[in-house]
Amino acid sequence: MAWAPLLLALLTYCSGVSSQAVVTQEPSVFITPGGAVTLSCSLSTGAITTSNYPSWYQQKPGSAPRMLIYETSKRPSGIPARFSGSISSNDAALTITGGQVEDDAVYYCAVYTGKFSTHLIPSPSSPAYLRDVSGDAQE
Repeated sequence: MAWAPLLLALLTYCSGVSSQAVVTQEPSVFITPGGAVTLSCSLSTGAITTSNYPSWYQQKPGSAPRMLIYETSKRPSGIPARFSGSISSNDAALTITGGQVEDDAVYYCAVYTGKFSTHLIPSPSSPAYLRDVSGDAQE
């Protein structure tokens, strides 16, 4: 396997957020296999706390989103320990250590504000790409 930078595309996924509250994330992040990256998620109406129950999802093309983290830092069964969640500087954070080629995906952050029932709305934009060392894009 060639050492290639990975592009982790990040999309906003608002769960139970009113029209005044907006969740924002970085549009995309590169990581090299074996490297580490922290993805952050902020809330326009204030700090994200454990009371917002931040969760993180990973979605690969043609597959349903897979929960990586729930209730800030808990991992469902079967999720590798290299995925960890936390609160950092008033934002929710997902840290991926020991990045692998299969981590090339779209990542969603969801937070709860108590205003509506939890729901997920898919977004068709920002596909993830893996770029090999020659610069060729591979889907």
